[in-house]
Amino acid sequence: MLAHIVYFTLHDNSEAARTKLVDACHKYLKDHPGVEFFAAGTLGDEFSRPVNDKTYDVSLHVYFTDKAAHDAYQTIDDHLTFIAENKENWKQVRVFDSWVS
Repeated sequence: MLAHIVYFTLHDNSEAARTKLVDACHKYLKDHPGVEFFAAGTLGDEFSRPVNDKTYDVSLHVYFTDKAAHDAYQTIDDHLTFIAENKENWKQVRVFDSWVS
């Protein structure tokens, strides 16, 4: 499987703004061909070990059956709408794609 993990840092990182982005992830990004697992959520403030990266506000986790499903997802209308509706509040977006089993 291909794990597609995205970390969003927001200009406005209020609770309302974080919730809005998580809701948009669920609305636009979860029910597509080739998606094996989907989750989206906010940084857990209670996780404070020295190794915890706390430089993001919202994380998105999408696991695809293969690269073809991932590549198709990148161009679907829902994904493009998600970007268009939310990118204004993105301060930084980090994407981590990896093969997992």
